[in-house]
Amino acid sequence: MSIQERLLHSVEAIEEHYNAGDYIFREEATPQFYYQIVTGEVKLNSYKEDGKEFIQNILSDNSCFGESMLILGKPYPVNAVALTKCTILKVGRDQFFQLLQEHPEIFLDMYKTMSEKTSEKIVLMRKITSENAEERLMELMNQMKDSKENKDKFSFEIPHTRQQLASLTGLSVETAIRAIKRMERSEILIIKNGKIFY
Repeated sequence: MSIQERLLHSVEAIEEHYNAGDYIFREEATPQFYYQIVTGEVKLNSYKEDGKEFIQNILSDNSCFGESMLILGKPYPVNAVALTKCTILKVGRDQFFQLLQEHPEIFLDMYKTMSEKTSEKIVLMRKITSENAEERLMELMNQMKDSKENKDKFSFEIPHTRQQLASLTGLSVETAIRAIKRMERSEILIIKNGKIFY
């Protein structure tokens, strides 16, 4: 879900630029802004006690993030980190709520999107608790492919690295790589030029 850029600019959106590795916000910070990606990729992550990264989501062009915590007024449970060079529009809390009041249809779209994300997370969390690495990876890949029109086998190029797939599913990189190889042997996916097609 994204809000038209002209509407964001109408409430004094600020355009900011980030380099790969830059933090947009940190875990436990108090939300002050609505964020929307114009170009680039952002990951939402947290770290376990042992220092292992867990990626909650990877977002790209036109995606918004941090809006649920802004609405709730609670500290961020994750970090937002630029994965690539990014251009992001941000709107202050007061201006964001003014926009929602003036355009209630935006709030309805946002509510629907948040509900879909929550539903996907519940399903993914159920699979992530599985000991079966292939099940975890297949659920994640199914969710990524679900929004695409072409549902043919091997039609979808997985846009993430093996490290990112591991972090998104709570697996070690080694376990994810072994599971992906088993999935290739079982013809669940194919690998062409190092890229995974599902």
